[in-house]
Amino acid sequence: MSKAGEKTGRIQLLSDTLAKAKSEDRAALVAYLPAGFPTVDGGIEAVKAVIAGGADVVEVGLPHSDPVLDGAIIQTADDIALRGGVKIADVMRTVREAHEATGAPVLVMTYWNPIDRYGVERFTAELAAAGGAGCILPDLPVQESALWREHADKHGLATVFVVAPSSKDERLATITAAGSGFVYAASLMGVTGTRESVGNEAQALVGRTRATTDLPVCVGLGVSNAAQAKEVAGFADGVIVGSAFVKLLLDAPDLPAGLAAVRALAGELAEGVRRS
Repeated sequence: MSKAGEKTGRIQLLSDTLAKAKSEDRAALVAYLPAGFPTVDGGIEAVKAVIAGGADVVEVGLPHSDPVLDGAIIQTADDIALRGGVKIADVMRTVREAHEATGAPVLVMTYWNPIDRYGVERFTAELAAAGGAGCILPDLPVQESALWREHADKHGLATVFVVAPSSKDERLATITAAGSGFVYAASLMGVTGTRESVGNEAQALVGRTRATTDLPVCVGLGVSNAAQAKEVAGFADGVIVGSAFVKLLLDAPDLPAGLAAVRALAGELAEGVRRS
């Protein structure tokens, strides 16, 4: 454990990783995988596999019984994890082991309720001690986030807020001023899942968001293949992919096949985010 007052979170590693991608004239590849799926150990191996394949940053999902932002694929995986008895300690272990094995920045994506019940100070301290880079909080209103941000800042953790095409410019400015690490731009209205086209709404949203902040803007919700990754990399600082990885694990006949599949997809997407 760190000494009192010492920041052990990896927000700087996250910022450096996104800056490195930009310096290489490409978007960063951000992968999402839920903790505890298909098992806790299997989930840790899956995170390592996507990083080995070419992901720059990983979001570890904290499975929740009421995931309002998530589509059917991630809900199915969350259900498997919850039925397997996944706990917050398992999420922290996933972050720790994945970060220690790869050196990559690892964030937790979670709804607010589990943190609120667990205790903000306890959660932020444990996440920082595990080498976490921060949290993505899709349902925490900015105006209610002061307590979270105080503790996240104390421990060196990023606070990533989600913006959507419905966000008005004034609201965008409020959200981005409060956030750190990067801004998560939801490319379209609705829930996560793979889609045929990512669409023009995402590009317009990135432009409007950039007008309010110097933080990198990463786009998620809908990207599932290299062509879509390339499209989004043309206008965003990062490309976030989740459901496509989860679907490969769900559809695989066994864990080794699933790990090989997610590693291969990460490799294809890593090629896609290179703009040249």
